[in-house]
Amino acid sequence: MPRPPNALVTIVAALAALNWVHARAVRWAFQRNLARLWAGDPEPLLATYADDVRFCFPGRSSWAGDFRGKEEVARWLRRFVRVGLRFAVHEILVVGPPWDATLCLWFTDRLTDADGGVVYENRGTIMAKLTWGKIVAYEVNEDTQKVAALDAYLEEHGASAAAAGE
Repeated sequence: MPRPPNALVTIVAALAALNWVHARAVRWAFQRNLARLWAGDPEPLLATYADDVRFCFPGRSSWAGDFRGKEEVARWLRRFVRVGLRFAVHEILVVGPPWDATLCLWFTDRLTDADGGVVYENRGTIMAKLTWGKIVAYEVNEDTQKVAALDAYLEEHGASAAAAGE
């Protein structure tokens, strides 16, 4: 007759199962909240941010900055929605316990013109730290030259001032 597993094996197996459930729940929530963002509603995604969230978007474009606090990040996200940028998510990875989780999202974002032609497309990653389901910090990494070209397109088409909320 097989011997029952020792307590350590049982605990490790239980923790692995909990980590899997946590990762699935975080991925599901992000997919749902991003779908709402693309539909024009950033509020569900903003609800997952800590009040003192830090968001870094590197580069020298009008999108770049080191944003601190939920309201600064909300302005950036609302601009994203106004401009009409959309993303395709290729992968969402979540590791770590709920009190210190890391999320990596691999995506392609794009903007199309009124005729459906692609005027901007970029691939990137988002690295985020989460504590008990709240995003406390994240950084977007993508080709910053393409983001600068997006600024030029928006300027050329008279969309930059309105899109920037000026």
